[in-house]
Amino acid sequence: MLPAGSSLGSRRFARGVGGIVLRTSYRIRVRHGERFPAAGPVVLVANHSSLVDGPVLFGTLPRGAVFLIKRELFHGPLGWALGKLGHLPVRRGAPDRQSLSAALRILRSGGVIGVFPEGTRAGSVDTAQHGAAWLARSTGAWLLPVVCRGTAREAGRVPRFRPRVDVLVGRPLRLPEGGGRAGLAAATERVRDELVGLLAELDGSTTGSDEPDDDVRGNEA
Repeated sequence: MLPAGSSLGSRRFARGVGGIVLRTSYRIRVRHGERFPAAGPVVLVANHSSLVDGPVLFGTLPRGAVFLIKRELFHGPLGWALGKLGHLPVRRGAPDRQSLSAALRILRSGGVIGVFPEGTRAGSVDTAQHGAAWLARSTGAWLLPVVCRGTAREAGRVPRFRPRVDVLVGRPLRLPEGGGRAGLAAATERVRDELVGLLAELDGSTTGSDEPDDDVRGNEA
């Protein structure tokens, strides 16, 4: 369920230590972690507002997704570490057959692939690319929308001590197969709509709330 060159031991270590570091640095609250499918292929789709989003989701959600990450980060020590952790480099704005083929193999083995469908750190889900919908439709995987708030800091504001980060897990869904390009476009719009709806739900429920964190960490798949 992992790409070639990755290390299961490194992933477990990073998730364990990373989870401690993240919860020391942030007050992380995960809502509806029980919605995460316990087994089988899953395409996790999430909004993207900062570089911290990926580590937060990797370190706190069950089953440790293999994330598709922009190729520009796969250089030097960071690139080596990302490869050991099993993440896959992708070109933004262009098909990347090698990484998509690796992602298909992982899903067909019952693994979890994580995708930020915006392709950039916009955070508002104004657009969504086709990759997540194509992977889910091609493998019959569950598509699981997840949104995250609190990792981005507004320009000019003083950094807060242990800022709160809210993660909301949506309901898993199946995307219809077939339909050619029109069907893929419709499925991609469905992905965008799910993320927009979750963001609205999260934004409407976080004001003034101070509930305790949920612990939804699971075993490595």
